Parts: sequence; structure tokens; C-alpha cells
Amino acid sequence: MRVGLVCPYSLSIPGGVQGQVLGLAKALRDEGVEARVLAPCDGPPPDPCVCPLGASVPTAANGSVAPIAPDPAAALRTIRALRDEDFDVVHVHEPLVPGPSLTALLSADGPLVGTFHRSGPIAWYRYVRPLARWAARRLALRCAVSELALATAKEALGGDYELLWNGVDVELISAAAPWPARGPTVLFVGRHEPRKGLDVLVEAVVHHGVDAHVWVAGNGPQTRSLQERALGDPRFEWLGVISEEEKLSRMRGAHVLAAPSLHGESFGVVLLEAMAAGAAVVASDLPGYRSVARPGRDALLVPPGDPASLAGALRQALAGGEEVEAMRRSAYERAAELSLKALARRYLALYHRVTAAD
Repeated sequence: MRVGLVCPYSLSIPGGVQGQVLGLAKALRDEGVEARVLAPCDGPPPDPCVCPLGASVPTAANGSVAPIAPDPAAALRTIRALRDEDFDVVHVHEPLVPGPSLTALLSADGPLVGTFHRSGPIAWYRYVRPLARWAARRLALRCAVSELALATAKEALGGDYELLWNGVDVELISAAAPWPARGPTVLFVGRHEPRKGLDVLVEAVVHHGVDAHVWVAGNGPQTRSLQERALGDPRFEWLGVISEEEKLSRMRGAHVLAAPSLHGESFGVVLLEAMAAGAAVVASDLPGYRSVARPGRDALLVPPGDPASLAGALRQALAGGEEVEAMRRSAYERAAELSLKALARRYLALYHRVTAAD
């Protein structure tokens, strides 16, 4: 079977959807599927299976910045690639995002599978709802990565959905060499923007007595102001943007992953990665995070935007003990349940279903 996976976001820029598409393509190839990825790239393609569709344009979306390619040149490259590759199934991620995904939705022949990742209000859907519902009817099958993403898509488009999940490569993460840590260590990974809650973590450490080294990976519009707030505090190490390999190594070396997001999280892959790496997880109590980590069983979840509660949970996780170790073991088992390998096999069964019905 030949499957084309279409991603609307540049593969040169780290992101949840990009990581899922590349990981799913690899897992599908491990199952014997000829899987190719069609996506924008702002540099050399990150994998030989990628068909680059041109450069991206940063676009504000959902409190963050989405690197999409809505230009006519990218659309023409998408149409040409779909024609030349002659896929048995075209699997479009975020089908309504302008650029390769929307182009594939409107132009691809044969069975189309769509996966919806985003959750929360999407303002422009209100203005194009009739057209969006018409376009979505081209999908032979609609999938969503979480209950929140399903609710968002259903409210905008109607229709029925298969509820799946975002997966991680548990074997790859477990095999990463732990990064050396200088005593108890907390890791933050994410874009430095308000919705990710890094300012809450800085407040918790600086003013609420968290005695640990803090690795801060990523960058963003808040980086400089937060560095100034933590100026002179030797507990913070600002890493900047790090490679995927270093991220997994630091997850293996850290004692705790902190995910203090305030909103806008439909799933929480970073939690799942940390759970597979063996780190204890302390995160905001958001519906999207609850779909990954069960409170008190796989992670400690605290009210979003509450530095004192975050600090208390960090101290508890760093202290270790029987309860925390049991939580780590449960979290690893949960990550194995939500692996990319299991996800690829589920999608493969769905691909066979839609091709049989075509």
C-alpha cells in the first residue's frame, strides 16, 4: 500500500503535528507501508521520505505561530506530487489549514483520510463554515487525536469521527542516553509564549522554594523578559532551541518534566515523551493533558496559572519515594499503550477499510 501523509506545517520547525506526521510515516514503513510525507520545508528535508513543497510563512494561530505555506506555488507542487505519486490513500493532517492540506483535500483522487489535531475556538471557521463542511465531505474517514479535538471539529463541520491519539516512539526514547544532571533537575520544553506557562514555572522556582536545577529548552517572545526575571539565579540553564536527540536525552536525564501550560493543549505529546523517558511529570490540570496522563496515577496535575501549587507538586516529585516511583512505572506503561507502533497499526486497519469501500 502507498500512503501519502500531508502536513500543513513546515517540517524544518519543531511542532506537535510535524512530529506526529514524521513519526507515523516511519512507523507505517516499519509495518511494510510505502509512506511518503508531503509538507513545506524551510531547509533540507529532514527525512528521505519527505517531498518538500516550498518555504513557509509564520502565521498567528491559537496563541502561537504556525509555519504554513498558503501560496499558489506550494499548491501547485502539492497537486503535482499527488498526481505523480499515485497514492492508494492520502492522509491529510489538519485538512482545513490553508496550503498543502487544504489543497490535498480539494484535489486528491482516491480515498482521503483526515486527522484533526486542533482544539478550541477557531474564529475563521465561522466565516467559511458552509464551504468547510462541503470540503470535509470529500473525506472518506475523519479522525481526531483527542476528545477536545473531536469536539472542535464536530462543532465546526459536523460528521462522525474515529477517536485516536498522538503516539510516541517508546523504544527510541527509552534507548536515549541520559543527559548528565547536576542533582535534582526539572526540564521545560516548549515555545516561550504566554499559553505555555513558562512564566508560572519561573515564578514557582524563584519565589516558592523549588531547590532544583532547571533546564529551559526552546525560545519565543517571552524569552528575554523571563531571563531578566530569573537574572542571577544559578538554578536556571537557558538552552535555546535543541535538537530532537538532545531533547530525548535531557528527558532521560531530568528527574521531572514541568508542563505548566495555561490553555490550548488538545493532547500533550511532550508529557507522553517524558513518561516514556521515565521522568516524573508535573503538569497543569487541562482536559487535553488529562487525556494523556491520569491524575495521581501517571502525573501530578495542578491548577493552571498557580505558581504555589506548581512548586508544591515539583517538590513532591523531586523528593521521590514509593508513590512517585509507582507513578513513573504507571506512566511508562501508559506511554507504551499510546505508542506510534500501536497507532500505525490502527491507522493501517482504517486505510484498508476505506480502500475496500472505495
